[in-house]
Amino acid sequence: MSLFNGKHILLGVTGSIAAYKAADLASKLTQASAQVDVILTTSAQKFVTPLTFQSVTGRKAYTDADLWGGEAHVLHVGLGHQADLLAIAPCTANTLAKLAQGLADTLLTVTALAAECPVLVAPAMDGGMYHAAATQENVRILKERGVIFAGPGQGHLASGLTAEGRLLEPAEIMGHMRLILGRNGKLAGKRIVVSAGGTQEPIDPVRYLTNRSSGKQGYALAQAALDAGAQVTLITHPTALTAPIGAEMVKVLTAQNMLDAVLAACENADGLVMAAAVADFRVKHVAKDKLKKQDGLPRLELEAAPDVLAALAKARGSLEHLKVVVGFAAESRDLAENASAKLTSKKLDFIAANDISASDAGFAVDTNRITLLYTDGRRENLPLMSKDEAAEAIIERMAALLEK
Repeated sequence: MSLFNGKHILLGVTGSIAAYKAADLASKLTQASAQVDVILTTSAQKFVTPLTFQSVTGRKAYTDADLWGGEAHVLHVGLGHQADLLAIAPCTANTLAKLAQGLADTLLTVTALAAECPVLVAPAMDGGMYHAAATQENVRILKERGVIFAGPGQGHLASGLTAEGRLLEPAEIMGHMRLILGRNGKLAGKRIVVSAGGTQEPIDPVRYLTNRSSGKQGYALAQAALDAGAQVTLITHPTALTAPIGAEMVKVLTAQNMLDAVLAACENADGLVMAAAVADFRVKHVAKDKLKKQDGLPRLELEAAPDVLAALAKARGSLEHLKVVVGFAAESRDLAENASAKLTSKKLDFIAANDISASDAGFAVDTNRITLLYTDGRRENLPLMSKDEAAEAIIERMAALLEK
């Protein structure tokens, strides 16, 4: 279930050319099953209209005209008290100043004063404005009061300058929202390590052995753990996937890199989900120079790559915080037998097994069909679901074990 499902998001939109991104943000939040109420300042209406937001949210969009309507004496209180989160995106330098000084001359600013929920601001302004002394002082004041900032980013601005001041993309802003909405979840205060993707075992300076793992399931697991309130370390091979907002990223290449990173991260971790497809073999003698075909077919001698989970099983006695370890078994035959053997030999708390020969599960697709095997002999067959849903199911079960 989406973290936004049933959440009441109050979205403030101020007078920036980046206001067009707010319409996309409102649309994405609504598609994620959030209830979105939008407040536009008078300046914001120079760039976008209330009708735009009403069209994508299915709800009335409010303006300063509503401040002087028949419900003005309760409207801002009602909006501010009902919301699970107030997000102002884009937030101009002018609105930042008003928030810092407690001014309440618009429906948005008076609602911000009345709000009892967390407040997130995503600044957007042109070159030099964000780093101006006055703006930085306002940022400092707001951060001290607990206001959370998303951005601004570095990039091309309306003036043609390239500088810090660009509004983050809607997906990035939603990532920051997820951190806020999930911070009191079942894994609040817990440290979770997640590994993702494959590894790359070099043959020569330009070639390597790898596998088809995309990292999608591992990244979904990291996001699910963040949604549950955990502090997350994501250990991953290089990938084009977008890193979950809030995760500490550790980039690795080889199985040895993965082993070193996992052992280091698990020293203070409460749980590990080993979703990475770590190489079983590596080239014994890596060529110093690029292999040339005119020199004939090379003979590659392989050796066993480090076994991360086996090494972790030996080290668990010294990892006093590590309570739950979850493994993955990606198999093309004898799924249950191979997964059960891995569960026992690697001393896992439970294992997620999936048949990679299926066209709708495993590598390079967005769905998975997983069987969970537990140390007490239980077996739980999860139906075909998205990798996000599968990640939520696994993290939920990990949280239940950690609670015990």
